Amino acid sequence: MRRIAVVVTVVVLILVSLLGVRLWVQARARNAPPGGSGEIEGTTVDVSARISARVLKLVAVKGRPVKAGDVLVELDCADQGAALAEAEARLVAARAQATAAEANVDATRRSREAAAASEMAARAQVQALAAQRDAARREATRLESLPEDVSVSARDRARSGADQLTAQTQAAEAQARASAEQSRASALAIQASSAQASSSVASVKASGQAARRSQLLAEECVLRAPRDAMLDDLPHEVGELVGAGQPLARLVDISEVKATFYLPNAEIGAARPGGKATVVADAFPDRKFEGTVASVSSKAEFTPRNIQTRSDRDRLVYPVEVRLKNPDGLLRPGMPVQVTLSREN
Repeated sequence: MRRIAVVVTVVVLILVSLLGVRLWVQARARNAPPGGSGEIEGTTVDVSARISARVLKLVAVKGRPVKAGDVLVELDCADQGAALAEAEARLVAARAQATAAEANVDATRRSREAAAASEMAARAQVQALAAQRDAARREATRLESLPEDVSVSARDRARSGADQLTAQTQAAEAQARASAEQSRASALAIQASSAQASSSVASVKASGQAARRSQLLAEECVLRAPRDAMLDDLPHEVGELVGAGQPLARLVDISEVKATFYLPNAEIGAARPGGKATVVADAFPDRKFEGTVASVSSKAEFTPRNIQTRSDRDRLVYPVEVRLKNPDGLLRPGMPVQVTLSREN
């Protein structure tokens, strides 16, 4: 019996000690600064092309850093090259047609100006000949009204001159009408050539847009890095046919990283966007990285169906995102870290 009492006493002491340690740990956790464990994440950028083509060459090397503008992948774009050449040829032809149309407009305008000038000259000649004709007719009438002693030849000459001027006046009037018709025809020709010129200009614009689009598609044959980052993956091999929009390279920018951890409901008041945070990585336990709270979720996760007791309410957790600069690239995606919020937030 005595031995049993000793064993029971030892067991009780052990249980009391464990309970005390547990209570001490819980009290220390409650008094510790709010925070939690998270994992480092970078900014992932998938680089893809807007065309379907075969992979011709993998230029960049996976796992190495790249600069903005560096060539990552080259595609086989014989079709795009042919389409670009055809579009550029169409653009040259459209420009030539537009130039010819503009020249035609200028020619028809000059023709109209010449017809208008000819009409004005013909009408001026009509007026001059009509005045001479009228004067000749009056002279012939005057001679015919004189006594018989006026020679017949003088009368005949006057009458013949009047008739001749009448014929010349009629010819000049016909010329004026012809010039007027030519002027009207030139005006219609100007309208037609102007419409053709407008159509040619529109054709040049459409051809230019088609050439520009072909140029943009041809530029998709060489994929370049959009920013400084680390080349994380090249998911396709040389010779593979890749559809439009499929990722051809995956970049991870670690110049600025983030860590997401979860705060319980009782500590959520300590997290505010813009607040300071300290991050310690398992790989660098002696170094502290300074970060800033970027966002605090307004929606809890792991919420139980019925929340009735305080312990249930404490089971509510809210995602908190902390961002921190990483100029040396020490923090890499996937690294576990411990995030501690500053009490001054």
